[in-house]
Amino acid sequence: MSDKKSNQMWGGRFDAKPSDIMTQINASIDIDKRLYKQDIAGSKAHAAMLVTQDIIPATDGEKIQNGLDQILVEIKNNGFEFSTALEDIHMNIESRLKDIIGDAAGKLHTARSRNDQVATDFKLWVREACDALTSKIESVQETIEKLVTAHKTTIMPGFTHLQVAQPVTLAMHLDSYWHMLNRDKTRTEHCRWRLNKSPLGAAALSGTGFPIDKKQTADALGFDRPMTNTMDAVSSRDFATEFLFVIAQCGLNLSRLAEEIILWSTPQFGFITLSDEWSTGSSIMPQKKNPDAAELVRAKTGRLNGNLIQLMTVLKALPLTYNKDLQEDKAAVFESFDTIMLCLEATKGMIDTMTVHKDKMLEAAQSGYSTATEIADWLVRELGLPFREAHHITGAIVKIAEEKSCRLDELTLSDMQSVDKRITDNIFNVLSVENALKLRKAI
Repeated sequence: MSDKKSNQMWGGRFDAKPSDIMTQINASIDIDKRLYKQDIAGSKAHAAMLVTQDIIPATDGEKIQNGLDQILVEIKNNGFEFSTALEDIHMNIESRLKDIIGDAAGKLHTARSRNDQVATDFKLWVREACDALTSKIESVQETIEKLVTAHKTTIMPGFTHLQVAQPVTLAMHLDSYWHMLNRDKTRTEHCRWRLNKSPLGAAALSGTGFPIDKKQTADALGFDRPMTNTMDAVSSRDFATEFLFVIAQCGLNLSRLAEEIILWSTPQFGFITLSDEWSTGSSIMPQKKNPDAAELVRAKTGRLNGNLIQLMTVLKALPLTYNKDLQEDKAAVFESFDTIMLCLEATKGMIDTMTVHKDKMLEAAQSGYSTATEIADWLVRELGLPFREAHHITGAIVKIAEEKSCRLDELTLSDMQSVDKRITDNIFNVLSVENALKLRKAI
């Protein structure tokens, strides 16, 4: 007879072991071993509930608890041997538990399936990841806050279409990224709140006939409550796609900031100098100082977006309930989480150590006729002109400045009166970038 030991956890009805390729494609242990802490925590909560409900003897429950504690120590100390033949983290741990405590280990899986087990493990992991991401975002926000405080009077040009538009402050510019990140933070917190319902107790898909207490395990694992539909509990991964979206959106915001860091550090802008810690050199051009950290943050957005689309594509046509396709849910999430944490740390390091060149920013703000809108607004306020007429007059004044190759505040009163004789010398109160900013009093 063929080898029946295809898998001691589920191989009872099989006469032949899986092919080597089947074993290879079926195994997920290289990915999901990252869930070992969550898997052990879920198993301990489940075992305690089984004892409380008199489903397994207390003596077996105690053996299971002690054995799981030993396995946790072994994994943390790199003393645990993971087996591809045992497929995943769940069966690797259960097999080792049997080595330690014997047949009592087989009672741990009573009233539980790998389906609700993995959903619970994964939710626990994503919940911890949400907390870590929230904390990391806050640390970047704190760095931005320091710069905002330090540069409230540092004048720079605001841009539209990457053309000089109106004068702003560096504080105002950076503060906009603080608010983007704050929305990323609240999205992360909302994602955590939505996922924090326990799938444990759903078993394979329709619950179990054993008198389990799902509230006990939910409470033990820090969930708000058990999920109310068992089919939904084992088949849904929208918490994972939502988390991937949160990460992708955060990465998009970091990419925008990275692009500005790249531009600002060029000689053509000259707004900032990146520290050597966050720059690299060229193998052929000795003078080069490249903003590679910013470029990599910008580039990794593609990876984050791709992981979101990858998992959504896996899920898009899955019938209820569990399908092996769901084994592909974790790699994308793990990679995206690691990537966004790295990008946040790099962004924090770059902006915390960069040197700001206030003179270059001011010079740029004074170019491009950035106070032209103030002339139009002055004509509306002081002369009562319709804004469209004021806009036309201002355009003619800008044209004179272009022809004379001077700034607007370097024009003479006669220059401006050649366009409209009603203009008085009070207009000079709004022509400098400093005065233009003082007029911006609204929140």
